[in-house]
Amino acid sequence: MTTTRTYGQFCGLARALEIVGERWSMLVIRDLVLGPKRFTELQLGLPRIPASILSARLNELEQAGVIRRRVLPQLDASLVYELTEYGSELDHILLDLGLWGARSLGHPKDDDVFTNDAAILSLYTTFQQEAAAGVHVTYVLRHHDSLIIHAMIDDGTLKVGSGEHPAADLVIEPQGPELIDLVNGQLTASEALASGRVRIEGDFAHLELFTKLFRIPPKPELPEGIAFH
Repeated sequence: MTTTRTYGQFCGLARALEIVGERWSMLVIRDLVLGPKRFTELQLGLPRIPASILSARLNELEQAGVIRRRVLPQLDASLVYELTEYGSELDHILLDLGLWGARSLGHPKDDDVFTNDAAILSLYTTFQQEAAAGVHVTYVLRHHDSLIIHAMIDDGTLKVGSGEHPAADLVIEPQGPELIDLVNGQLTASEALASGRVRIEGDFAHLELFTKLFRIPPKPELPEGIAFH
């Protein structure tokens, strides 16, 4: 792949940034980690990206061998984009980077977009595998009527998908942005329930367990006496 946007350095990190460091590129990859998508589906998940920019990023990522186009073997013969084997190697990098960034998240602004794919990946990002050893539990999270996901934990493994689950042990309904406070430790399960900021259907013990299974660790504090201006 040739590009005019180079750092001019013989360095793997520089090369990686030349491939995926353009604005929107990693979010395109984020939405393809969960499976192939049509152009219109990518637009739905990235409502603020101009169509011309999305086309440009898809072309660049395709030229770099990160994604490929495929025609579905169906009557409508839809064209989809999907990650290549090379592109799929970014999944753990993407989750680690997402967790690092989540440590600096506050509450969402009124016009911030929170998509179904972002919600699903947020659970994969914050999942504490060691805490899930021997655990068998299923959650449903209802952010609102159009954003419902479920998470199934089976002895240290996690599978997250869209929609309801008929055998959910607990349904969690945040009444605002407080779910992030629950996950980052700013709000306990008892406080969330007592204040009405989170509603549940099921055993309260599963809500306490949820705060152990999904966690955003705090950012390290600056050493005392050090300040930046």
